[in-house]
Amino acid sequence: MNTVALRQLLNDTFDHAVVHHGYTNYMRDYEVVVSVAVDPCIGALPPHRRFLFRYCVEARCETSVPAETWSVSLDDRLIDRETGDDLDGYLWGMKWHALYPGATLLPESEATRRWSEAVGIDFHEVRVETNAHNLALVFSDLQVSMVQVGYAPFVIE
Repeated sequence: MNTVALRQLLNDTFDHAVVHHGYTNYMRDYEVVVSVAVDPCIGALPPHRRFLFRYCVEARCETSVPAETWSVSLDDRLIDRETGDDLDGYLWGMKWHALYPGATLLPESEATRRWSEAVGIDFHEVRVETNAHNLALVFSDLQVSMVQVGYAPFVIE
């Protein structure tokens, strides 16, 4: 995948909401499911867009929540919006993270060069920043598709 096309796809992540991220159930590709902001006046549920980072050989996730916020966010009532709404701390129960400033394609790195040489295909690195997690992914291809609201990626068949 060329970097121009990749940048165009990643531009669609700016200022939306991450509702899920993680490896797919077959554990090769990494997905980031984004709720696309829509005008609340239309009364429709926002569509979800699935960013599938194919051939993901590295995925790092770290918190972007400061330690002082973590220290007041340990109460399990904060994992549910109804029980945590009036508490101090980070409300994990919102079940989405603000995608800001979004996803950024990083310059070629030692990791992307190493993987490209070893596997024989081009690899890229992206940084996805939210108000709760920052992701760094090394992958080869990106596919973007629409998924149903309520999409459950880990249904066991």
